[in-house]
Amino acid sequence: MRLFLLTALTMTAFAANSVLNRIALAQGSMDAVSFGVVRLVSGAMVLGLLCLVLRGRVEMRGRERIAGVLSLLVYFYGFSLAYRALDAGLGALILFGVVQITMFVGGIFAREAMPRRRWIGAGLAFAGLIWLLSPGAGPQVSVLHGLLMAVAGVGWGVYSLSGRRSGDALMSTAANFIWAAPVGVIVWGVMPKGTEGLVLGGEGIALAIVSGAVTSGLGYALWYSILPRLAASVAAVAQLTVPVIAMAGGMVFLGEALSLAFVLASALVLGGVAISVLPPGRRQARRISSSGS
Repeated sequence: MRLFLLTALTMTAFAANSVLNRIALAQGSMDAVSFGVVRLVSGAMVLGLLCLVLRGRVEMRGRERIAGVLSLLVYFYGFSLAYRALDAGLGALILFGVVQITMFVGGIFAREAMPRRRWIGAGLAFAGLIWLLSPGAGPQVSVLHGLLMAVAGVGWGVYSLSGRRSGDALMSTAANFIWAAPVGVIVWGVMPKGTEGLVLGGEGIALAIVSGAVTSGLGYALWYSILPRLAASVAAVAQLTVPVIAMAGGMVFLGEALSLAFVLASALVLGGVAISVLPPGRRQARRISSSGS
């Protein structure tokens, strides 16, 4: 029961990132670029402090660091910019759908065994994403902002793949955040802030700090602490709840509407991902085992 509650808390934290970002932008209390950099810096501070307390140091070196830092920056800024126009639940759905597809492609390049059900699931998820992003075919989605969230999903997928080679996930994440923070500040200084210009309202800053320090920093640390106790398929399926939680948060806190087209596209994406990550049934597993022996 304790593991279940910790997993549910972590998924809620992931979904809260979408809701907090969308609230700040929808209310006009912060521009998207500034939200991303405040979230990044506050997350770096909390993760660095966690490493100092729990490990006594922060190891900044590592061959995978460049890929980790660059993909983290792509995720953070793509995520923030996309929420200029996307609803919280829709953004989370696109994000996690693309993350799963990215990791699927990464598995192909790594020459991992790809059973037929995984190909079918990836195809369904990709079809759902295409429907979401097709003008006039599915829910009304800004193609530009949908693509920005898709880019963020690729960034987070690459970040997750690079992190699989890390022996200490918390240490690696803290180092990536700390390296990315000053680069993020430079990007913030030179990147156009959009039509709204530079907006740094008190409420927006508070939301960005909570998103970075609590739901990102502490949320990621909590996730890494329970991952060793979760089967890989269970961990993947658990993340399918994030778009649903984010959608519920968007309806409660932002009054976002729920459309039939969104529900159907969501079913395609989430169903496809579930088919990809759920273990085969006993009969199928026995058949695979007997064919391989």
